[in-house]
Amino acid sequence: MKRILSGNEAIALGAYEHGVIFASAYPGTPSTEVLENLSRYPGVFAEWAPNEKVAMEAAAGASLTGVRALTAFKHVGLNVAADPLMTLTYTGIKGGMVLVNADDPAMHSSQNEQDNRLLAAFAQVPMLEPSNSQEAKDMTGLAFELSEQFDTPAILRMTTRVSHSKSVVEIGARRDMPAPEGFERDLPKYCMLPAFAQKRHPVVLEREEKLKKWAETTEVNHWEKGDASVGIITSGISYNYAKEAMPGASFLKLGLTYPLPEEKIKAFAASVKKLLVVEELEPFIENQVRLMGLTVEGKKFFPRAGELNPGLVAEAFVKAGVLSQKPPAPSFDALGAMPRPPLLCAGCSHRGISFALKKIKALVTGDIGCYSLTALAPLQAVETILCMGASISMAHGMHKARQTAGVKDSRPIFAIIGDSTFFHSGITSLLDAVYNQSAINVIILDNRITGMTGAQHNPGTGETLMGKPAPQADIAAICKALGIKRVRQVDAYNLTECENALREEAAAAEPSILITKRPCMQLLTLDAAKAFAVTEKCIGCGICLRLGCPAIYNGEAISKADAQTIRHRAAIDSNMCAACGMCAQTCPQGAITQPTSAQAC
Repeated sequence: MKRILSGNEAIALGAYEHGVIFASAYPGTPSTEVLENLSRYPGVFAEWAPNEKVAMEAAAGASLTGVRALTAFKHVGLNVAADPLMTLTYTGIKGGMVLVNADDPAMHSSQNEQDNRLLAAFAQVPMLEPSNSQEAKDMTGLAFELSEQFDTPAILRMTTRVSHSKSVVEIGARRDMPAPEGFERDLPKYCMLPAFAQKRHPVVLEREEKLKKWAETTEVNHWEKGDASVGIITSGISYNYAKEAMPGASFLKLGLTYPLPEEKIKAFAASVKKLLVVEELEPFIENQVRLMGLTVEGKKFFPRAGELNPGLVAEAFVKAGVLSQKPPAPSFDALGAMPRPPLLCAGCSHRGISFALKKIKALVTGDIGCYSLTALAPLQAVETILCMGASISMAHGMHKARQTAGVKDSRPIFAIIGDSTFFHSGITSLLDAVYNQSAINVIILDNRITGMTGAQHNPGTGETLMGKPAPQADIAAICKALGIKRVRQVDAYNLTECENALREEAAAAEPSILITKRPCMQLLTLDAAKAFAVTEKCIGCGICLRLGCPAIYNGEAISKADAQTIRHRAAIDSNMCAACGMCAQTCPQGAITQPTSAQAC
């Protein structure tokens, strides 16, 4: 039987078919759907962990009992989980342990586009890289086998295009694994005290040499013989682009991108006149090939930043002199046509507090979540975005710098962070600020879900990934337990309440927590009958447009404000309106109202 699956769906299927028992992850685009799909298979325990480090450690614990375990997160998540990974390479595993790590070239939903092939080499663990959904499924199984054969975690590297593109996949049966014997006591192997770790490092180096020999024989590194005038070494999604541009060339397709098959690469290079490497982001393969003493070109013609695509690759081949005819410009670029700027949903509970923050001219340190979008026009409230949990830490650093160096900027400092990000890494940042006595103001946007990645549960939602009821972490109680006395809650839709609370907290000489409460719009159903509307009282001042709500737009022209400007009456799309009422609160003319019948509801 065959099905059309995305790369992430195929990984979930491959993990299920190859006997995975335990899976832990933190949601992050483009990896999120792996766990969402895996949680639906019988006989598998799947969970959302508070962060990637915890997910990695939980999977490691499961693996040491002898079961097959999987963990998954996006590329920046491996930065968080690097601590346990670097030592897991020393301890090794028991049941197969696979890390699905999804890179995001072109930063479709990320703060950077790091190339995690470099981290695989740093950790000295094998990395497989599929180019389509069938390979994603097959390599998931191979990764478990590799992990067990070489006593190491194995990484399955995905990229956005492979994770989200769909192709045909052959469906198989679940492979039942033998009942595990449980954890086996072995102190020198699993307790990484210095004396034990010193003896494990040579084991890691020896294993790497064995993996290099295996790389020479595995079929995932295969040679496609063609025109000997040009040889192309490539992997992952880049293979598809290169194959489309030059189908007749000779290809060495690498499914194992760390460690590389040195002898196979040398033999391939000897069989062609010109050697090229096609790869996204860093010259990872190219640099290693050059260190083998081979003449090779790659980043001379291909960009080091952003995604590749068939047209870009073809143009690079023309520049390299291996393709004679420049391809015609496509009439419609499916990857870049009709760009839509990112924006908060209509009725988003993050909009009101951001509007109020800008009004009081606060200095706002931001974090990773939907509220990151408030850095964009028209709100432009957030002024820093670094990584998860950094909003609170950076606000603390700013406050102490002011105290110590007399920094002239006297704006009130507010850190803004979502509920899921607070659980991820905001708690420790807040503990630092409290312990070191920073009078910073922290706004926790509690919308009861992990919104930016598609509404996944977290420790505050009261439900697990598998749909079971769970205790709800009490954010206010956690903050009070850390030593904060000023903890208050406001209605995210009440602009006056939000503004007054911000001004009061800014004047306080101690750390404070302001929690905004309203559910994420992804959890609600819109009702056009309750939508707000603009009356003829509207004078076209445009103040409501400053909220940046996608349901509000310029309607009919009503007058010329001056020789160059035409004023437009605001209009509201009733099919998009969430009936939050924030626009009505901003209107100085009282021109935005809700139907009386809807108010009664």
